[in-house]
Formats: sequence, C-alpha cells, structure tokens
Amino acid sequence: MLKSLSSAVSGLRSHQTMLDVIANNVANVNTSGFKASRTTFSDVFYQNLSTATGPTATAGGTNGRQIGSGTTVSTVDMINTQGSYSQTDKETDLYISGEGYLTIQDSAGNVSYTRVGNLSFDSAGNLVDSNGNHVMGVNAGVLDAYDPDNPIALSSLSNITVADYEEYSSIAIGSDGIITGVDSDGTTQTLGQIVLASFINPAGLSQDGSLYMSATANSGAAIYAAAGSDITGTFVTGGLEMSNVDLSQQLTNMIIAQRGFQANSRIITTSDEVLQELVNLKR
Repeated sequence: MLKSLSSAVSGLRSHQTMLDVIANNVANVNTSGFKASRTTFSDVFYQNLSTATGPTATAGGTNGRQIGSGTTVSTVDMINTQGSYSQTDKETDLYISGEGYLTIQDSAGNVSYTRVGNLSFDSAGNLVDSNGNHVMGVNAGVLDAYDPDNPIALSSLSNITVADYEEYSSIAIGSDGIITGVDSDGTTQTLGQIVLASFINPAGLSQDGSLYMSATANSGAAIYAAAGSDITGTFVTGGLEMSNVDLSQQLTNMIIAQRGFQANSRIITTSDEVLQELVNLKR
C-alpha cells in the first residue's frame, strides 16, 4: 500500500484530536475558572532512502534523502493563564488574584485543588464548595500556632468549620483568607483562615473534571501558605475567576484544524485514485 495513505491517516487522527480539544475549550467558554488547552503536533519515524555524504577532493557532498511517516499529537497542554474577575456580589465568592489554588477534601478524604471559589457555609457551619466538599485551612483554635509567611504542612490543615455558626452575623472573608464574624455582643471574632496551595509547575496538574485538579509527578507536591504570602496571591471577595478561553483564537484554530483535516482527506482521495489506476493496469 502507498505510504501516503498511512501518513494521511495519521494527519486525520491528529487533527481530529485538535478539534476535540478546541470543542472542549469552546464548550467551557463560560465555565468559571476553566483553563483552556492546546494541541501540538510532531513528526514521526523517517525512512532513509540514502545517507548524506561529505565532499571529497574530486566530488561534492550530497544530502540524505528521507521520507517521513506522518504526524502524531505531541502534547495537549493546559494554558494556565489567569482568567478575568467576574463580579457576583456574593460575600463568600472568592477570586484568587495571583498564584494559588483552594484545597478541597471530599467525603472519602481525597484532596483536590481548584481556582473556583464558589463557596458557602452549610447548616453545620462547614465551609464547602459548590459540590458540597470541604474547603481546607486553619481553624480559629490553631491560628496562632503557625507563621502565615512560611509554608504550612498539609497535616496542619483541616476542614474549616465555624462552631455555633448561627450565632454570628456579617461573616466575611478577608484578602488574606481570614474569616471573621460578628457575635451577638457586636464583637468581631476571628473564625479561621483559608489556606492556598501553590505548585512549582502548575501546568503539570491533572484536570479531573468538576473544575478539580490533582497533583502529579510533574507538577510537584503542593506547598501550602496563607494568601498574600511570597508564593500565593490574595483573595478578592464578591467575584469568581472567568474562563481563560479566547474565543476568537479558538475559532481561528478550528478553521486551521478543519483545513488540515480536509487536506489530509484529499491526500487519501488522491492515493486511492493512484491505487485504482494500478489495479486497472491489467484488464
């Protein structure tokens, strides 16, 4: 069979993957905190028809002759730029201005990370995200036991719970993640602090769905610190992070992927016509 057929099929597969990535980006153009992805290609194995030769005293050098075998998807990278601020006017909505991720723990004890600060307190005073999973940080009783300017051990973190939650009014979250509430006597009490996680290579995080991410060998382990430290950004209340999808760029990439797919389809059609001519040589 013609090598051009297999090369064109590899092109179809690669451009289909590119379209899949673009479709997911466009579908999440209005998903809070979503990070777009991009696809890059690379060429694959080459067949050497002849090797290069160097010049001699009597003859010049010649270049090698090679035929490639098509393309493959090299990477699907997460574009980790920050999305814009979208005002919601909900006091417990948090926008992370700068580096950092909220640390979330589900009912099974699994830890995930997210940029989406769509938070609220449940009836038991637990600080939870939109999926009902706990937000981790430091509770009021141990706030004085650590230095907010230095990294915090994961073992020092716990689910944030405000005891006697119903007795407080005007609960607020500061730019440093400190949660305060006004008690029945009108006194402002410190109730806890949300802690952010940072990573050496945040682009290496694994996207797990529901806007959760998990650490990988290439992201490095999470480093926990208070908001506003040297390694984390600060909180802005009353808003959420928008998707970082650039719709105009995605639609342009879609045209590029579509034309690439069409061109490879044309190669298959032409190769088929050549094979048909070969089959018809003997009649």
